[in-house]
Amino acid sequence: MIALRDSPSMTPEEYLAWEATQEARHEFFKGEAYAMVGGTKAHNRIGINLLDQLDEHLGDGPCAVYFADIKTEMANGRDYFYPDLVVTCDERDRASGDSAAESIVRFPSLVIEVLSPSTEAFDRGGKFAQFRALDSLQEYVLVQSKQAGVELFRRGEDGLWTLHPYGADDYFRLESIGLEVQVESLYRRVIFED
Repeated sequence: MIALRDSPSMTPEEYLAWEATQEARHEFFKGEAYAMVGGTKAHNRIGINLLDQLDEHLGDGPCAVYFADIKTEMANGRDYFYPDLVVTCDERDRASGDSAAESIVRFPSLVIEVLSPSTEAFDRGGKFAQFRALDSLQEYVLVQSKQAGVELFRRGEDGLWTLHPYGADDYFRLESIGLEVQVESLYRRVIFED
């Protein structure tokens, strides 16, 4: 994320109206809009590979996966992020005819971020803290883009989050949607830079 230097603080309502008119995407955190920076080919391929597997698995069922251009509203109703992939199984997130609601997920069960050097610290820290506050969220997944690896954070019945790390040869299970994924499959056609 890159802060907009000329951007004054906005209310969430002002941000939503302004964002709808922008060509580029902007996340909104603590009253400030942040431009989304472009990703790498590896980042893009990993996202596509994930999207393919999630969409195939979910089919025409009650859950839906969204990517890139769909923002997620945080529990405070004031902050908005664009996760790389978000899955919602909550019927309140189905289209309502409200044009603003067409681009927002409010009740995600799964969020996946493909890590980039410029956003990794925020994805692990401030952004994860915001997502953890969503009662609907069951899993938060960080996927490495410089090497094969996945960090899956899962909310337990006690409300505590547990880290489950996986390497290239491992499989991991997304309990929120009942899907088992081979880590290596996320990196199909990905060429890592040295």
